[in-house]
Amino acid sequence: DAALGALDGRATCRALDIGCAVGRTSLELARQFDHVDGVDYSETFIGKCREVVREGVARYARPEEGELVSYQERSLAALGLTEAARRVAFHQGDACNLGADYRDYDLVLAGNLIDRLYNPCLFLEQIHERINALGLLVIASPYTWLEEYTPRQDWLGGFLKDGEPFTTLDGLKAALSPRFRLLAEPRSLPFVIRETRNKFQHSFSELTIWEKLPD
Repeated sequence: DAALGALDGRATCRALDIGCAVGRTSLELARQFDHVDGVDYSETFIGKCREVVREGVARYARPEEGELVSYQERSLAALGLTEAARRVAFHQGDACNLGADYRDYDLVLAGNLIDRLYNPCLFLEQIHERINALGLLVIASPYTWLEEYTPRQDWLGGFLKDGEPFTTLDGLKAALSPRFRLLAEPRSLPFVIRETRNKFQHSFSELTIWEKLPD
């Protein structure tokens, strides 16, 4: 909703959802866009996305307690996404090494992705090549930097620089400011991850929306 709300009359021809996981956000974007590409590094996730679009239903086991699970089912029709699903294509891909065909987008969404990339600076240096002039780059992340995903020297922020705190937002501004402008103050978006019936993770992502400057 935050990404779509930022469009404000902009073109809605093509959108790219990088790090799409099992595809729900890609499908929601397709309510507004003529075409959406959903890309994820995980072949398993992309296989599930394609299965849901093909069969019109998502079936999954939900952990309840210990070894106990409940079996769930959600249909695209019940969510009002049947028509939108026809406008989405899902692909396995590396966010830091996308093919040349991924271009001419009016909106690129990187949701809970940037702190899981092996080279986030490379991703940010190249992303302008994918976006039309005045198009939007939407980044949301809790900024949970871990060396198991990103080498310490490649973190965007979360450390001292010249003796002063250097945040991920500082790093984003440094990387993107040559070709983008920050449209508004960052927003904090809550999200919840269900682990079991009795355990939930409650976290926040910082949302920033960037407009690509004209060439």
